[in-house]
Amino acid sequence: MKKRYQLAEEERHLFRESITGTKPLRQDTVKPPKPRLNTNHLPARRLLHEQVDASFYFSDEFQPLLESEGPARYMRPDVSPYEVKKLRRGDYIPELFLDLHGMTQAEAKEELGALLAACRREHVHCACVMHGHGKHILKQQTPMWLAQHPDVLGFHQAPKMFGGDAALLVLIELDE
Repeated sequence: MKKRYQLAEEERHLFRESITGTKPLRQDTVKPPKPRLNTNHLPARRLLHEQVDASFYFSDEFQPLLESEGPARYMRPDVSPYEVKKLRRGDYIPELFLDLHGMTQAEAKEELGALLAACRREHVHCACVMHGHGKHILKQQTPMWLAQHPDVLGFHQAPKMFGGDAALLVLIELDE
């Protein structure tokens, strides 16, 4: 094997002079601990099942009755209409954000299902879904998918600070 770095005689002498009086380090006999399995994280298979289960609710054929006038909004019948007003004003601060830019409809459905499953798992009450403007395909489909899911209490077009008309704030029902 060829030596890549060769020092000049002067540099070798300078090095030896600078390390005079030092002792070599003794090798530690302590073995590093074996890595433990983290039991806090859910198995990947369970996460995948949650995601698939959550995206099961999204149908392209079903058209929920949403208001066509004004901003995109929806509230389940058993939820107070005051909640929509609080969403519109920005009283709820989203803890999770999902950016759907550049995704296909199938990918967006999968990610939306994963977001809702994550919100339930992490006890997140409000999330923001950024669908963007684009060709208005995801902008039209996202509210229809969200209105079909049983864990969604409601949604409203996001205030300007969270994306304006290119995003939705979603309220998720949590277990007590």
